[in-house]
Amino acid sequence: MTMRRQSLRLFALALLTAWVMLAHHAEPLYDMKHPITVTGVVSRVEWSNPHVYLYLNIVGEKGGTEEWSIELTAPHSLQHYGWTSTTVKRGDRVTCTGGRAKSGVRALRSAMVELPDGKRLKS
Repeated sequence: MTMRRQSLRLFALALLTAWVMLAHHAEPLYDMKHPITVTGVVSRVEWSNPHVYLYLNIVGEKGGTEEWSIELTAPHSLQHYGWTSTTVKRGDRVTCTGGRAKSGVRALRSAMVELPDGKRLKS
């Protein structure tokens, strides 16, 4: 393989990697300029990379229960804000504030979580 061809392949790989890394960041999927607040009961917690997820059962506008997916930042970032993997547990009632999914699905990119004891943590 010629040096030029090898260089082009490496350049293409670098571009692809950069695109994937940029695509990973989910903020463009959420309306962070118009935050909303939701309160519900935690049905499950997924403490894993690249993002932690809380799933909340929320009473909807029509009175029924809706499950919302709440996206937080990465576990290591949450730990800097005072979180541990047991900060929020199934059955806890929490309030999350952040940007709703632009697609209209019941999903939120959380910026702040209020815990059952009233403590607020960046998320």
